[in-house]
Amino acid sequence: MKLALQLYSIRDEMGKDFFGTLEKVKKMGYDGCEFAGLFGNEPSKIKEECQKLGLTPISAHVAYQDIIPDIKKAVATYKEIGCEYMVIPYLPEDLRYGTEKYPQLLIDMKEIGKECKENGITLLYHNHDFEFEKAENGEYVLDELYREIPSDILQTEIDTCWVNVGGENPSDYVRKYTGRAPVVHLKDFYGSKNENMYELIGIESEKKEVKSTFEFRPLGYGKQNIQSIVDAAKDAGASWIVAEMDSPSMGLTPMECMQKSIDYMKSIKY
Repeated sequence: MKLALQLYSIRDEMGKDFFGTLEKVKKMGYDGCEFAGLFGNEPSKIKEECQKLGLTPISAHVAYQDIIPDIKKAVATYKEIGCEYMVIPYLPEDLRYGTEKYPQLLIDMKEIGKECKENGITLLYHNHDFEFEKAENGEYVLDELYREIPSDILQTEIDTCWVNVGGENPSDYVRKYTGRAPVVHLKDFYGSKNENMYELIGIESEKKEVKSTFEFRPLGYGKQNIQSIVDAAKDAGASWIVAEMDSPSMGLTPMECMQKSIDYMKSIKY
């Protein structure tokens, strides 16, 4: 497998110096990158620069709300860059299972997945922990989503941190989707689930706690058994594993955190 960096981890640096930061990502030793916004840069220029650097633009996180106004344009943008995957990264509360809008979401995701497939791209869904609530049929909402939408137009990008937070064993859950898990997110954390932990990924919460015990950590410095997850990703047939850290910790900058993550990854087998 190859290792990529989810660029949301270093979003401030990307906003200040998009191409210079991509060069630093390559120098760290990452094989590829996963976009989280293009910051106004032209797809053709991004493709050109990635080719120069030898950095594979494997995929991009693109919000459902940004795709749906013009599905063809959204898919064409990332096809031009050379992305193999396009990922729906998060669903706001009004689009989730059990809401009035959820049935339409499923219809739209099928349409997006078909457009991706016609253009040689695979649509993925990136989970958080809220998908580990139970649907009416007793299965997890995440499993219900993957049952509702065929695997030929929607595959998984399992975020193993959020699987753990959701109460499941990350390695077991990755293996559950063997053959449907081409990209797996590696993310480490420390502490326990709480009401305002989503503020660490930029989602404001009205519920304020006196003290939060939850924080993201560089790979190998938290609670996750990274080697076990990597082994599971191999067994599941993943081509790429992706390092991600939504917010820095341990007194480090985002770039220092991602350097620490890849240094750790170089010490294990993947």
